[in-house]
Amino acid sequence: MSAQPPAPTEKGILQFLAICDSFYPPDAVQASIEQQRHWYDALCARFDRPLPPEMIFADGMLQRIPIRRYRPRKISTRTILLYLHGGGFVVGSLESHHAICAEIADFAGAELVSVDYRLAPEYRWPAQTDDGFAVLKHLLSANSKVVLIGDSAGANLAAGLALRARDEGLSGVVGQVLIYPALGGDLAAGSYIEMAAAPGLTTADVAYYREILQAPAGDEIAEPLQAASLAGLPPAFITVAHFDPLRDDGRHYAARLTEEGVDVWFREEPQMVHAWLRARHMSEGARDGFRAVCEATRRFAQT
Repeated sequence: MSAQPPAPTEKGILQFLAICDSFYPPDAVQASIEQQRHWYDALCARFDRPLPPEMIFADGMLQRIPIRRYRPRKISTRTILLYLHGGGFVVGSLESHHAICAEIADFAGAELVSVDYRLAPEYRWPAQTDDGFAVLKHLLSANSKVVLIGDSAGANLAAGLALRARDEGLSGVVGQVLIYPALGGDLAAGSYIEMAAAPGLTTADVAYYREILQAPAGDEIAEPLQAASLAGLPPAFITVAHFDPLRDDGRHYAARLTEEGVDVWFREEPQMVHAWLRARHMSEGARDGFRAVCEATRRFAQT
């Protein structure tokens, strides 16, 4: 008899996983890209929420890249939040993280820009990071400060953008908020083995998304854990889920940043799974984790 894969016990997150399973089959990556996006869009819509009161948002273009701007009822800083959505570089859009972006902007009292970067397989690496970097450079030229935020694949992009900004001598990135980031860790070690069959995301899924993206192995921007140096990067808030094959990517990145003199705030959510952001209104652990994300964002934005 095979051992059961590691799984959380918190009632709210188990309910969340049951809902996800009803929308998104465990073998989803074997379906067509069109079908995957249909399932993902339906799942995101299931967890959609009304926006905070008096939140204003509008779609537009920056450097020919689609973006959505959020402006909360109360602005307490001129710092701009730049959000890169998750979805394995294959799924996700301005709609998929709509309420998440609005709630972060509202809590931080800051304008937020969400990027609709190009997706794989239609567009392979480095289209995704190039889209994000074009928007970042535009924002830095118009505003003095930016906080980078991303979840999963979006956190990979955010971490890469922080490296690109440092390497090109761009100032103004005052923080990076990385939520269960994918950072190029070893698929045959650590949490990729321990949590290979974790609910919500498996190691096989991660391998699939890497293959779709076709980023060159060892590229420092595609795999920030492979960067020769992390010195000089902006302060970071990193949160990981215990039941997630990506867990050790965040752990190791936080440790390296600390060793190289970068201020880091690190959290490991003990009962959480990958994509727990969507459970923030139904799980106590996700609610606490999301508040920590929002508080870190506000702290960076007020710097």
